[in-house]
Amino acid sequence: MDDSVVIIGRRELASLMDLDAYLASSDAAFRAHAQGRATVPMPLHIAVERGGFHAKGAFVALDHAYAAVKVNSNFPGNPALGMPTIQGAVLLFHAGDGRLLAILDSIEITSRRTAAASALAARHLSREDSSAIAICGCGEQARAQLAAIRRVRPIEHAFAWDVDAAKAVTFAAEMTHHLHLGVKPVAHLRDATLQSDIVVTCTSSNSAFLSLGDIAAGTFIAAVGADSPHKSEIHPELLSASKVVTDLTSQAQVMGDLHHAIDAGAMSAADVHAELGEVVTGRKPGRTTATEVTLFDSTGVAIQDVAAAAWAYERAIAAREIANA
Repeated sequence: MDDSVVIIGRRELASLMDLDAYLASSDAAFRAHAQGRATVPMPLHIAVERGGFHAKGAFVALDHAYAAVKVNSNFPGNPALGMPTIQGAVLLFHAGDGRLLAILDSIEITSRRTAAASALAARHLSREDSSAIAICGCGEQARAQLAAIRRVRPIEHAFAWDVDAAKAVTFAAEMTHHLHLGVKPVAHLRDATLQSDIVVTCTSSNSAFLSLGDIAAGTFIAAVGADSPHKSEIHPELLSASKVVTDLTSQAQVMGDLHHAIDAGAMSAADVHAELGEVVTGRKPGRTTATEVTLFDSTGVAIQDVAAAAWAYERAIAAREIANA
């Protein structure tokens, strides 16, 4: 391998990219896509017995033109074995001449950019005074989601729910300490969701568990977990009753909760209000009333990986130049 290829591990990524950097890079990615400065082919998914692999790639024209491909494994049973659920790497290329620029750990990028997209959606789709949040599914992604959304909304109360009640208790204790925020574990889903202005679903569920009756008027939902065709978190009738914004509709209709709502005949792709990039750029409105239920169907788009990897690479190069000066 060429010595000029930069290797960026998880620890270095954490030092290079804070929450604001992920928010800014995600914003830039969705703007580029809405403005026709990005190309996003459909992901490749390989299912295996205990999990799966997927490859996502995109081209994005930022200040410079970049392309990247991320290959991740997703094995939900790994935490019980002391291993991460998601593992993989991002390959970042110069889109002008094809040079491989960097290889980056994907765990940090996947977690942080996914949470940044939810926060970006919350900025446009939740009520500005949203102060209570329900986190459904208390794994590593939940930690990133709570921290990111708290960055854009005045969160004062948080509720934690998980099918494994012990995980909710552990999550609540850790995040209370980490964020200096009162996080309360609850045993029943509705005890969390009906008291919340924002609901985040970030589970590995294969069957829908959040229904219309679980949600109060005016709620914003970030549906994060359905990132492959067999996963599902949101009942079709809840999607059809909501103002739905996707990260990428062509992707969500084959692998997101939208996919299941379409299969159930509850809605079609034409019923989607907008893609996030259209809302971010002002081409379509976000929330327009205090009582409407808004829902962000997040399947994870490769443009986010490209933008985050590009920002991290540029910061790594700058840091190396300073160190060698």
